[in-house]
Amino acid sequence: MKKIILLAFVALNACSVAKPKVSKLNINDKAISYRLSMPEPQTHYFEVEMNVISKGMDSVIVKLPVWAPGSYLIREFAKNVDNFSAINSSKIDLKFYKKNKNTWVIKSEKAENVTIKYSVYANEISVRTSFIDADHGYLNGTSIFMYVPELKNKPTSLEIIPFENWKTVSTGLNKTGNFRYDAENYDVLVDSPIEIGNHKVLNFEMNGISHHVAMVGGYSVSSEVKLLEDLKTVCLNSTKIFNENPCSDYTFIVQHYPSAPNVNGGGLEHLNSTTLIVRPDTYQTPKGYQGFLSLAAHEYFHLWNVKRIRPEALGPFDYDNENYTNMLWVAEGFTSFYQDNILRKGNLISENEFISILKNEITTIENQPGNKMQSVTESSFDAWIKYYRQNENSRNSTISYYDKGGLIGAMLNLMIIENSKGSKNLDDVYQLLWKKYKTDQKGYSDNEFKKALESIANVNLNDFYNDFIIGTKAMPYNKFLNAVGLKLDEKTSNNVTLGANIVNNKITSVLKGSSAYIGGLNFNDEFIDVDGQTSDKIIDYLKTKKEGEIVTVKIKRFGQIKELKINLINDPLKTFEILPLENQTESQKANYKKWMHL
Repeated sequence: MKKIILLAFVALNACSVAKPKVSKLNINDKAISYRLSMPEPQTHYFEVEMNVISKGMDSVIVKLPVWAPGSYLIREFAKNVDNFSAINSSKIDLKFYKKNKNTWVIKSEKAENVTIKYSVYANEISVRTSFIDADHGYLNGTSIFMYVPELKNKPTSLEIIPFENWKTVSTGLNKTGNFRYDAENYDVLVDSPIEIGNHKVLNFEMNGISHHVAMVGGYSVSSEVKLLEDLKTVCLNSTKIFNENPCSDYTFIVQHYPSAPNVNGGGLEHLNSTTLIVRPDTYQTPKGYQGFLSLAAHEYFHLWNVKRIRPEALGPFDYDNENYTNMLWVAEGFTSFYQDNILRKGNLISENEFISILKNEITTIENQPGNKMQSVTESSFDAWIKYYRQNENSRNSTISYYDKGGLIGAMLNLMIIENSKGSKNLDDVYQLLWKKYKTDQKGYSDNEFKKALESIANVNLNDFYNDFIIGTKAMPYNKFLNAVGLKLDEKTSNNVTLGANIVNNKITSVLKGSSAYIGGLNFNDEFIDVDGQTSDKIIDYLKTKKEGEIVTVKIKRFGQIKELKINLINDPLKTFEILPLENQTESQKANYKKWMHL
């Protein structure tokens, strides 16, 4: 392995280090030129100035998207726009009005150029939105930059005016000068998140491709050299799947916040970059470090799966409305499968860890009542109203296209290994798709993806689709695991449980099929006691009970005290283990090596 050279600051394509002079907005051959400034970052405002070459237009219509590609929720970014105004090249104010929630109409009166100014309030920390304070600024383009529909496919330029002594800008945009960038069209502009401040930037090279890692905020890592070596391994083993990398330059923006959503954080894919958000101490434990690498692998694999090989509904984007597809179980689910598969390819996780991850995924799916109610195609289509708007009943009624899609990918991978006698796996499907769709802007249809699977698996997948993708039948895991000499051991509990999640004496959710669900306990009930036993003693108390016994649960609901007689049943949640078969065949052993990348 080529030694990685660690640099404290910036490669030219990632950052700039000198404070620019403020100049007039560049009016050049670009249809739209943007200037982004932040003179008072403590107020959480970005200031945007856009110049539109408007020759011959009676009116200029500008829009702000309502959502961010990769995150399937209408976010109504226009709610954060203030101080909208427009002038012509003679600095005469132009009249305008709002046509709808995210559309402004400017009476340009055939002016040569129209300059539009507006402020955007940015105070939401996530990989999907924008945020600025006295320390740094981060933005996703769809929440900041407006566009002219007729000019959306035209080249654009951007000048950034960082606040005072902020000296570093990290972005995947093409750099043309000091804090100046351009993009071939609006889609590319807004698919390139931007980090502005004084963050540290680490760098490595993989197959001649420069990779920049913008480390935002405080963090603790024992060895930055090892971190970069492992990230390089992730990128290298992702690229090997396709034997080709579409980038000449790639940027990781890694934000560190104590309030990151969980140990694995979150991420959002982009054309030649990604934003990751993790906790400052995520690198300090094996679980946290593995979670970070898994997250990085997930987003890097999106370079191919979603950003180039994509469902036909996911591009070109309609920024005004939901973009529906049945295929998020592939776009996100198969990427979830690959995030761990890539780590195993690079020997970043052990064989036992890889098997344990699969076991945990099966446990998650099989213990979620929604798995029997919602198919992965329904989950994909309804992402806009269900996945990103979960409530206390979501576990009972829905399934994650990430989790279930990843499990489907794992089972199809095993099927392909078995049917090809260990000569192929799911990689071959993606190599086939890459050859076709790396230059095809249309994207694949549902049926075209199915045909690609069938051609590599060498089997008709109608029944598989009807049962496990369109339908919600239980998946025969042992049928697939047998190919690599493994079996799934399933156990049920002999211990009773209430089945209600209680936080600070409030019932926050009730598991379908549990004692509490059948007995009538509700979300938001204020829990008082069970047979006089308070919440801190419930677990030990229930250990003394058997299935069929009756307990009295006292609650307060809408201000009234109620006592419910609950018939206890055994814990409906199952436990699973993946174990080796006895007397494995030579074929199974060979398939196992293919599966484990040995």
